[in-house]
Amino acid sequence: MKKDIPSFVVEDIAVAVVLDSESPDEKNWNVYLINLKNEAINTVLITSKGYGLKDGEEVKTSTLRHMIDKVEAKSYAKIEAIDEQVFGLNNEYWLSYYIGKDIFDKKFIFLPESIIESNLIKIPVLDKPGVMVGR
Repeated sequence: MKKDIPSFVVEDIAVAVVLDSESPDEKNWNVYLINLKNEAINTVLITSKGYGLKDGEEVKTSTLRHMIDKVEAKSYAKIEAIDEQVFGLNNEYWLSYYIGKDIFDKKFIFLPESIIESNLIKIPVLDKPGVMVGR
């Protein structure tokens, strides 16, 4: 039964959209998984998708799936590149990972127009500007 399945709280894990580089012509954004824990996480599975309204019409992006073997303690891993054109959508990252034999999962969502210059902070571990959800 569902009540018999343990649910573990996801803490000290974040997803960040990071401005990796910029020139007068272009900005390069990437999405990172940030492990702020004092232990590694393993067999990390991530699905990403965008959805919402753009110019009054319903829009959905493709669902992408990613796998990362291990993210060390106080470290990060790149999930994917992200285009500024989808910043006006909900950008969802569903994350599952193991610590030992226990599985954890959580959905991280960047709301439309949340990835803007006024929301940029210095992302922990990466020390680059970006927008972060979770912790």
